[in-house]
Amino acid sequence: MPLTEKEQSHMRDTIRNLKEQMGQVYVGQEELVRGILAALFGGGHALIEGVPGLGKTLLVRTLGSLLGCDFNRIQFTPDLMPSDITGSHIFDQKDQKFVFYRGPVFTNLLLADEINRAPAKTHSALLEIMQESRITVDNTTFTVDEPFFVMATQNPVESEGTYNLPEAQLDRFLVKLYIDYPGENEESSIYSRHAGSGEPEPEKLKAVMNAKGVREVIGLCEKVTLSESIIEYVTRLVRESRRRLEVQLGCSPRAGIALIRTSRVLALMDGRDYVIADDIKEMAPACFRHRLLLTPEAEVEGIKPDDVVNSLIESVEVPGT
Repeated sequence: MPLTEKEQSHMRDTIRNLKEQMGQVYVGQEELVRGILAALFGGGHALIEGVPGLGKTLLVRTLGSLLGCDFNRIQFTPDLMPSDITGSHIFDQKDQKFVFYRGPVFTNLLLADEINRAPAKTHSALLEIMQESRITVDNTTFTVDEPFFVMATQNPVESEGTYNLPEAQLDRFLVKLYIDYPGENEESSIYSRHAGSGEPEPEKLKAVMNAKGVREVIGLCEKVTLSESIIEYVTRLVRESRRRLEVQLGCSPRAGIALIRTSRVLALMDGRDYVIADDIKEMAPACFRHRLLLTPEAEVEGIKPDDVVNSLIESVEVPGT
């Protein structure tokens, strides 16, 4: 069932208001913010790569306040155990029974900071929750709250003491986004704000929706129209990614599904109830870059996944044009 005019107008105003309110605390990074919202309302999770100090924690705190959702942060370290994030049963001396104490994953928005610093078994515990939206501890299953959105970060510079996420686990993230240094005007604005009123306080922002509203938006995004030509375009892009000589492992159908889901959100953000080719082109790098495994020869030549994605966008024609 397509979106009604009232639903479309409500969505457009809600997302516009959300972005405007975020701008009161979080300066710049327009592409990152669009990508984060596309992942959130696309019903998935985001992996963000960038050096420390660029405001990733501030971004999630701001988003949590505006969405009226709970927020937790986990600093991943080499000694972090699965029970540290999921919780565990602890014996209660008073009642003489084991009681389950919930871990930080029982929240709506979770910042998994420097996820690649923890060992594989800890990665697996979090990624299982991301995929299944539930946790099994000591043969007891617990369901996490909805919406459940994970924003995981990794530092591209430091490699010592890190554990690379394997391709199968990377595939669980709907998008992979890059956060870069702000532009000169944006950086100057950041300093001016700190010089004037000090550290931004996202918790003082008024929520523009709640957890139920987020779930409704996710449902409405699924109503955005996809024409046959757009579906064919997505199919061509995904299939062509597997034919490239520089690529050892191309995109799976999950990449195409991610591209459809995030492009639908972009369409609504831009005031449309239908997806156009530009939506697909904008989200293709974020949906494809972590799902492409390049050949050793390509890596030696300095070819990056984004180079392959940009080549795909340039060479694959949009059907009907």
